[in-house]
Amino acid sequence: MTTFYAQPYDISASGFYFETMADYTEKSGKIRNDYGQPVEEFEIQFIDGELIDVELCNAIGINQANIGDVIDGIDKWSDDDKRQIILAVGDGYSFDPKTDDPAGFDVTIYELDSMRKLAEQFIDEGLFDDIPENLAPYIDCDAIARDLGFDYTLTTVAGQRLIYRTC
Repeated sequence: MTTFYAQPYDISASGFYFETMADYTEKSGKIRNDYGQPVEEFEIQFIDGELIDVELCNAIGINQANIGDVIDGIDKWSDDDKRQIILAVGDGYSFDPKTDDPAGFDVTIYELDSMRKLAEQFIDEGLFDDIPENLAPYIDCDAIARDLGFDYTLTTVAGQRLIYRTC
């Protein structure tokens, strides 16, 4: 279960923890400041949950306007969807959890921990066509890996090393 905290912008009021949108709606309607006035604006903070959900919330930028959609997305989206959002937003794309589909991003992800391994995989898959056995020892995988670094990025998402490319 994911836990959030609603911190009032009004410094004379106390915030509250919540896990569901119904919980947020109920508690936010009851908050009053020291002068008895209702508190309407909150900063939403991620408190506890899966590491991938922390990174997702950081990428999206949770706030009062989107917290319901983010909570729904955390429950509904797969880890692959979440990784795509995190990587695409990190590359400058925007994502609105209310209207955007995580599958709408063209992100190619490889679960590898070095560009050299990606170069070796591309060679094994035949990306450079058939390479005669007598020439195979002369292929410079490090040079190919450096070239791949222009189009691909090595990163870590939720503790897992990934190589990705956005199109």
